[in-house]
Amino acid sequence: MTDAALQPETPEIPDKLYFRIGEVSALLGVETYVLRYWETEFPSLAPKKSGTGHRLYRRKDVELLLRIKHLLYEKRFTIEGARQSLQSESPKSRGTRPRTPRTQSDLFPDNDPLPEIRKQLVEILQMLK
Repeated sequence: MTDAALQPETPEIPDKLYFRIGEVSALLGVETYVLRYWETEFPSLAPKKSGTGHRLYRRKDVELLLRIKHLLYEKRFTIEGARQSLQSESPKSRGTRPRTPRTQSDLFPDNDPLPEIRKQLVEILQMLK
């Protein structure tokens, strides 16, 4: 279990698609300017913006904010320490192997129509000259 799951005071996140910054602020018990500051310090935190420019947090954003608050306020991590802790436990850093780049033969199998198309285009170009 994660540390966040063990916290008895973790607030219940309502079942909604999007949360406005005021709702998230009240849910976490921090001011809105703190949330805006955390957005600048934690690259994985990027709420969407509505057409009018309001921040719209998804459930995963709220869960990440709860984790950030736990690391900063209860575990007393620095911003840098919390950032490193979150990066080390992210799914990307856990046992995933780097993606190998695709080769041209992967993208274009043996029955590649491109050489024939190129030949026809060259013939058309010759006719136009």
